[in-house]
Amino acid sequence: TDRELMSIYEVSRHTARHAVSQLGADGILRRSRGVGTSVDRRTFERSLGSLYSLFQVVEESGVPQRSDVRALEIVTDAEAAEQLDLEPTTPLVLIDRLRWAGDDPLAIDRIWLPADIAEPLLHADFTHTSLYNELDRSAGMHPNAGWERIHPGIPTAEERASLQLEDDEAVFSIERLGTYNGDPVEWRVTTIRGDRFTLVADWTAGQRNELRPHMLVG
Repeated sequence: TDRELMSIYEVSRHTARHAVSQLGADGILRRSRGVGTSVDRRTFERSLGSLYSLFQVVEESGVPQRSDVRALEIVTDAEAAEQLDLEPTTPLVLIDRLRWAGDDPLAIDRIWLPADIAEPLLHADFTHTSLYNELDRSAGMHPNAGWERIHPGIPTAEERASLQLEDDEAVFSIERLGTYNGDPVEWRVTTIRGDRFTLVADWTAGQRNELRPHMLVG
């Protein structure tokens, strides 16, 4: 409350309210009538139709981020290989991470890449870096085009526990195919908290976007 802030920081009511107002405008604090002032849990926003890195989205918001690497290994995965237009038994590098924003788990991120491109990534430290930074460093490239399919979902019991979700909280499931000069190089499936992630679409009257046949879901 205002009275508590005045006592803690030994300032006037005007100074306390002005500071809270400014921090509220910056998205750091939230004020509720009858409740008082609390730290706002930052929602991360990104624009549809643009190449982005979740690492960069979180970092630019001013919230520290890190990853717990749950798997970093060579595997075979027929479904991922099909998305990458490869034979079912083609070796792939799997990167499975739990992504954190501050003290809160934000997303479960699973990525498959052709091993002939991504094998050097097996020696990378993904605790505080992005896939694209590491691809640039090891292979001199990263996806420069692709598509995403985004839909709301109900998390599995394992996902709910990892993301520390309540029973009534949902997630976004994001599937991404990244290509480099037309060749598929990244298949990614991200499960991200619906209460912490916002999607924004820019549009112009008279413009029509082309729907890709493989994105149509029955």
